[in-house]
Amino acid sequence: MKAIFKRELKSYFSSPIGYVCVAVLLALFGFYYAMVMNSRSTSYITSVYGTMFIWCMMIVPILTMRSMSEDRRNKTDQALLTAPVGVAGIVMGKFLACVSVFGIALLGSLLPALVISFVSSLNWVTVLGTVFGALLYGAAMISIGVFISSLTQSQIISAIGTFAASMFLLIIDQLSGSVSNAAIAKLIGWISFNSRYTPFTTGVFNVSSIVFFLSVAAVFLFFTARRLESRRWN
Repeated sequence: MKAIFKRELKSYFSSPIGYVCVAVLLALFGFYYAMVMNSRSTSYITSVYGTMFIWCMMIVPILTMRSMSEDRRNKTDQALLTAPVGVAGIVMGKFLACVSVFGIALLGSLLPALVISFVSSLNWVTVLGTVFGALLYGAAMISIGVFISSLTQSQIISAIGTFAASMFLLIIDQLSGSVSNAAIAKLIGWISFNSRYTPFTTGVFNVSSIVFFLSVAAVFLFFTARRLESRRWN
């Protein structure tokens, strides 16, 4: 797994993809932080992450689109599957590489907050909770993107599929309000990523939400591993 992780992480930064994704997110974070400084109120910092959240979810498909599909397109997947490494190690290595690039952007977004904290009071519990929640949400979405990438050899199809899944999860709350059946509405609310993410934006590290996001990531990584396992034997 360690070798796969290093290989994948290096590939992100040996091509423009990693640099562009991180640079775009940090530039947008900087822009919204500048607006907060102009407002002269640190209470708006959480709104920075609320606004950036949608942008982050739009970057995830770009990070995951090549994770599995590129190997199939370049015909290097068979060499990878016959290498002395388990399927779980391959999947986890690729997943952690994507999460690491996403995490670098989120950690970099804390630099303006750190500067602001020297000249003004800052509720770090809320800020760190928001970042932690965004990382968990992103990890769950990345696992979905990696799974979708394992289904096709086209990076474009993989990106579009992950983007569609991301947008669906962003608007699923609106669907619960239009459903008349109480049981279905409750189910939609239970699987809503937004409702699970919201407690973190108030500085509450909700254990059930943490377990939910980690469980989603584990389920889709398992599906991806089974997909690779079937291709190995075929």
